[in-house]
Amino acid sequence: MKRIRFDLSLLFVFGFSMFFSTVCSDLVISRLDRRIDLTSLLVRTTVSLKVENNGVDAVSEILLPFPEHQARNLAFLSAMISEGKDKTKGSSGSLPVEVANPKGKPPSLTWTVHIICPLIQSKSSHLSFKLPEPRVESYTKLENTKFSGTELKYGPYENLPPFSYTPIVVHYVSNKPFAVAQELVREIEISHWGNVQITENYNLVHAGAEITGEFSRLDYQARPNVRGASAFRNLVAKLPPRAHSIYYRDEIGNISTSNVWSDSAKTLLEIEPRYPMFGGWSWRFTIGYGLPLKDFLFQSEGKRFLNISFGCPMSDVVIENLIVKIVLPEGSKEISVSVPFPVKQSQETKFSHLDMVGRPVIVLEKKNVVPEHNQYFQVYYRFRNLSLLREPLMLIFGFFLFFVACIVYMHADFTISKSSPSYLAKLQWDEVQTAIQQFQNIMNRCLAVHDKLEASLRELSRTGDVQACKAARKAADSLLKELSKELKPLFSFLQSSPQAVQIMPKLEELVSKERELQEKLMLKHSTVVDSYEKKSGGRDIENRVAAVQQKITLLRQEVDDIVEVIDEI
Repeated sequence: MKRIRFDLSLLFVFGFSMFFSTVCSDLVISRLDRRIDLTSLLVRTTVSLKVENNGVDAVSEILLPFPEHQARNLAFLSAMISEGKDKTKGSSGSLPVEVANPKGKPPSLTWTVHIICPLIQSKSSHLSFKLPEPRVESYTKLENTKFSGTELKYGPYENLPPFSYTPIVVHYVSNKPFAVAQELVREIEISHWGNVQITENYNLVHAGAEITGEFSRLDYQARPNVRGASAFRNLVAKLPPRAHSIYYRDEIGNISTSNVWSDSAKTLLEIEPRYPMFGGWSWRFTIGYGLPLKDFLFQSEGKRFLNISFGCPMSDVVIENLIVKIVLPEGSKEISVSVPFPVKQSQETKFSHLDMVGRPVIVLEKKNVVPEHNQYFQVYYRFRNLSLLREPLMLIFGFFLFFVACIVYMHADFTISKSSPSYLAKLQWDEVQTAIQQFQNIMNRCLAVHDKLEASLRELSRTGDVQACKAARKAADSLLKELSKELKPLFSFLQSSPQAVQIMPKLEELVSKERELQEKLMLKHSTVVDSYEKKSGGRDIENRVAAVQQKITLLRQEVDDIVEVIDEI
């Protein structure tokens, strides 16, 4: 008769139960001990089996069935053969595990296969629960049940038939925080200039019981151990020993509530959120740090390989979805990955400064990641040393072209020849612009004279001084004649210039309207002065100049519109 003892270590995100079946009538589980640890947000189960082979044939595998709803939440499973007894008990190493669905077994069960020896009929079974506190609201009471301190024990139970089970419900108290990262994106960027840069983006939630009512910071600060018993106020990340350039920030900016301790074996980073985390609350933040390249990058058989840990550096955090991105240097080829457990793998490209074809990025994705997954994995690739010179040469060449361009610019003559058609056309256009500005100035002075004439009529109506009004009229006539003489050569020049063809019709229209306005103003002025000399009444004077005044108002509006159009042109 041959006896084999082996241990199973299982991690469930939410709960545990286990079934066993008879695969060979000569195999017997002489003892089965299960220990379920409920002291954290992970359900850690250790199953110790003592197997006896009463037959003569050798066996090489064992089948462990799990209900489908538990198999979906199974995060980690390992098996190993144990040697020795009690304090001298040790392990001979882990055993391979794979998934199988044997025929003739219940379809509602998912079977996991270990390559050792098959499972069997149970002979003696024990079950124990380790609780976080010595307080239980309720639990299923069966034969041989004992509750003491923080441990709840069931058994032993003898000669259990295959697939037999009894549901057990344990209602216990736990105020420990449930830190769950709904998504963690780890980017590991390799630089052959001596650094491995790691950036970790967390989307963290407190997955425990949600807080009821409103949150009062005053009450919380007064009694943090009571009001915040289930909240977590900090997290500790265990980083490699020579981590440097550590930062911790969120969407708002840098967070100063962090501490770092380091020694030759590790670097500890303690971070605090901006607010205490209660059940149902979420928190997004980023951690970044650099690592020496020589501690993680090695060479073997002509290839380079990165050897670095896979999971989260925080042992108190469970990750629902972990994405690890390994950014390799531009020009890396023949890429392969070795991970000690199944992951979803893909590849993409990332562009950074001075990249031409982009950097290859290996993307590894896994769900339900627990601290036991924080194992080392390897990324193999080929990279030519000459590729290191690509970016420095690009910088040197870029600066060289820049300085050459500066030298050419300083010594080149970009002035336009004075005999070239473009230069002559520019001169002509400048002359036209100058003439138009002078033309506009003269027209503005003419309009100002018109305003003075109107002002003299208003002064006449106020004082009745006819002589002063006639003197103003005489001065206006003289000034308008001088302005007309100044305008004539400018108008002739613009008429003869091909550059002024577009604007010339408006200039001609403006001159015509101004002269018509000038005539109407003179007519109004003469009529008003004559009426005052004849001692006519105010109502009579208004009736005599009403038609002329209406025409003057219309002409003034037309003149203003033409001036605006000329300004736009």
